[in-house]
Amino acid sequence: MEKLRGFEVAKGFEDKQINMPQRKTKYSAGYDIEAAEDCIIPSFKKGDKPTLVKTGLKAYMQDDEYLMLANRSSNPGKKGLILANSVGIIDKDYYGNMDNDGHIMFAFYNIKNEDVEIKKGDCIGQGIFHKFYTVDQDSAQGERKGGFGSTNM
Repeated sequence: MEKLRGFEVAKGFEDKQINMPQRKTKYSAGYDIEAAEDCIIPSFKKGDKPTLVKTGLKAYMQDDEYLMLANRSSNPGKKGLILANSVGIIDKDYYGNMDNDGHIMFAFYNIKNEDVEIKKGDCIGQGIFHKFYTVDQDSAQGERKGGFGSTNM
């Protein structure tokens, strides 16, 4: 069977019982993604960096696709969690990169007054595969050299 798009366990997480993302209903766009380990997301203080929540996953896709990482609609209201970048974009060439094998992480800020505990297996967000298009005069020739945040050439 030809691999078109999907999820795999990232290196270093092979023995961590990582669950593959799943859609919960036949009309769901997003694949629910779980945390790979317990972590604490501290209450936000000015100057804090976002907390990266590991998923233990990587994603493969076609040349003209990307994976969008979106927050769960219940996270801001129930847990006070917002994505630091509003939406995450996983490019095709992030898969298997030499820095982190394409490991997907969600970058969260906690806007509640108390720390939030995330347990392994908690659904933290969703991934939605999309097609993208390029403009007529597109001339992108660069190649990814690393992992998370490495495309700011």
